[in-house]
Amino acid sequence: MKIKKGDNVIVKSGSRNDKGKKGKVLRIFNSTNKILVEGINIKNKVTTDPQGKKKNVKVEYPIDVSNVMFFDDKAKKGTRLGFKVGDKGDKIRIAKTSGTELK
Repeated sequence: MKIKKGDNVIVKSGSRNDKGKKGKVLRIFNSTNKILVEGINIKNKVTTDPQGKKKNVKVEYPIDVSNVMFFDDKAKKGTRLGFKVGDKGDKIRIAKTSGTELK
């Protein structure tokens, strides 16, 4: 998976409410190929507090990684990610549209 924790992503498909929104990746679930994005795919969950009162809590749920793209600040749009080999033989992530190297 080329998307990492802390990357800014844009939602390309999925819910009509979330399509086009940008957010930061909070967590990655490699086993299910899903990611948790800040402010995306928010649902209401009913919970009970210790006194027995019911509360509505807004919870972010994971979305599939295929529904998002890395958001390139230089190009101001979503882009694919790739790798190139550096001078020391290490792999460097790059944005395909602008060619910028990522950390």
